Amino acid sequence: MKQSVIIIGGGIAGMEAAASLARMGIEVTIVEKENALGGHLLQWDRLFPDRKRSDEVLEYLKKEMDSSISVETGCSVKEISRENGNFRIILDNEKILNGNALLLATGYDLFNARKKEEYGYGIYENVITSAELEGFLRKNPQPGLMKGFQVKRIGIIHCVGSRDEKVGNLYCSKLCCITAVKQAIEIREILPDVEVFCFYMDLRMFDRHFEEMYYEAQKKWGVHFIRGRLSEADENPDHTLILKVEDTLTGLPLKMTVDALILMVGMTPSAGTKKLADMAGALSGEDGFLMPSDEHLQPNETTVPGLFLTGAVKGPVSVGNTLADARAAALKIYEYFSRMAG
Repeated sequence: MKQSVIIIGGGIAGMEAAASLARMGIEVTIVEKENALGGHLLQWDRLFPDRKRSDEVLEYLKKEMDSSISVETGCSVKEISRENGNFRIILDNEKILNGNALLLATGYDLFNARKKEEYGYGIYENVITSAELEGFLRKNPQPGLMKGFQVKRIGIIHCVGSRDEKVGNLYCSKLCCITAVKQAIEIREILPDVEVFCFYMDLRMFDRHFEEMYYEAQKKWGVHFIRGRLSEADENPDHTLILKVEDTLTGLPLKMTVDALILMVGMTPSAGTKKLADMAGALSGEDGFLMPSDEHLQPNETTVPGLFLTGAVKGPVSVGNTLADARAAALKIYEYFSRMAG
């Protein structure tokens, strides 16, 4: 009998896992709450470190998707139950799905920058998030595009919603630093006369080519990096912003006026993940992301037989590592079926 897998989440992790499983001859159904597959990558412009267009990655993933893969978009999971070792899923449209294994690939949400009121997001018109900037760059990267005004100086704030005890997120989102570097370079490419200042806690350039990109931002593009914490942003009558920063290297206060402020928002567990985890029997860590049965030896498996995890459902992760993890999850599911058959 042909084995079947239900994948909850149609972002890049779910798409890549589905394609890999289909190539193994396994029946796959993807459940996605939005009306299209692709997740956050649908709103992103270019990817670090080589700045490949996100559309190229999405097009590749769509081509990899076998026509045999069933896709349920625009619907959410209402109920998950387990009967005789198999999974029964009821969707909010009352459709019932049955699978021999279940893969959670529900990804992440972006931190709500309104929780940091002192930064002025949602209060001052020229304070935007890194995701919003990416949307501007994706649509029409022309000078003066951002909020429709000409800018001379831009501030970029790292670690918004990450490593912040006040908002309850002690973990590092890993990708904010390199995103800031990438976007700073892109701003200077589009607006060569604009000064760009990055305010960081410390720079975590953990992956291949990240450090080189950081040096490029400094040496070739003249991006300024200041080790400091933003304590408050205030708006002037002309809608420019006054930043009050503590320079953590010198211990001295710093005040600067900028035309726009970009907040590097971190990753948080997606809103529906905890509910799905409770229904399926998966465990959550203190940070809210889901826990595999063993982070070293079984990073895609859970304590529930037949229940698997992949991608940012387990924590912040880059696009490349997400795709690799999705392939690994597919292989583990195949091995699980092989054990069950043997």
